[in-house]
Amino acid sequence: MTIRAIVFALSIIGLLTSSITPGFAAGSGDASWTETKSPDLKAAVELIRNEKYDEAQPYLQKALVQEPNDADVYNMLGYSQRKMGNKDKALGYYTKALEINPKHRRANEYLGELYLGLDQPDKAKERLSVLDKSCFFGCDEYTTLKNAIEAYEKKQ
Repeated sequence: MTIRAIVFALSIIGLLTSSITPGFAAGSGDASWTETKSPDLKAAVELIRNEKYDEAQPYLQKALVQEPNDADVYNMLGYSQRKMGNKDKALGYYTKALEINPKHRRANEYLGELYLGLDQPDKAKERLSVLDKSCFFGCDEYTTLKNAIEAYEKKQ
């Protein structure tokens, strides 16, 4: 097999895997991941996308009761709590999301951003390292966190 054929095959694999990975960020515009999620989580994410973090809480709590081991629910709880300024709660939710799924891309990105907000850039860089290893062909989460770390360091 030629190098060109190998590169082509890897490119196809990358396209296929990126198309099945859920776009999960609030406001990402890609809601395809919600097809298999509870109606409560779907409602919460829609509120979060509209920056109605407080209104999303009851839906997230219902989703948590329905799916107590869903890393996506914990991630969105962490995201919304962080956006409301509740850093300690956010930290707990992100930690739980990563206990369930250590490679959860959004939880790693968002936890890294939280660490920057807590003036702990070394911990943010640890999250970036996890993303670097789990994003074989690169990913938005890695790029976003890398840019956030660079911006943080320029301010120091």
